[in-house]
Amino acid sequence: MKTVLNEQQLAITIKRLGHQILENHVNLENTVLIGIQPRGIFVSDQIVREIRELVPANLVKYGKLDITFYRDDIRNSLQSPNHTDIPFSIENKNVVIIDDVLYTGRTIRAALDALMGFGRPAKVELCILIDRRFSRQLPIQADYVGKSIDSIISQKVKVFWKERDGKEEVVLL
Repeated sequence: MKTVLNEQQLAITIKRLGHQILENHVNLENTVLIGIQPRGIFVSDQIVREIRELVPANLVKYGKLDITFYRDDIRNSLQSPNHTDIPFSIENKNVVIIDDVLYTGRTIRAALDALMGFGRPAKVELCILIDRRFSRQLPIQADYVGKSIDSIISQKVKVFWKERDGKEEVVLL
């Protein structure tokens, strides 16, 4: 097991991602943030918390997206354990999708498909905590990257969160 980000590095990385999003979307009036269920919610909650410390909270539109029924590897799943909560329109909005690890790109493809049911965005950007650069199966890349790592297919990236795991760190197994 190799530590990719310890607790302090993870906190700094999340703060930086929040600042980078604000840098490109100074006026959040036309921007919405969407976390991907289930694991992307942990990182999106923290990024949104960082942004809300810098701008009035009511300016930050934040939703959560369940992509279960849009995934190409879970066709037989009958029930979704997560739920979508997007209490606003994304029509003509700048959408920033947030997830924890970008690996093959299939999760993001599913998220894009799922999003289209909520309107046609003006632009979609991707914010990722960890980018496994050389594992892509689809031509998808992130606009905001916490940390890029090189790993082999047999390795796994595990992101631990205090709320769920009792500790915060990113490791390569």
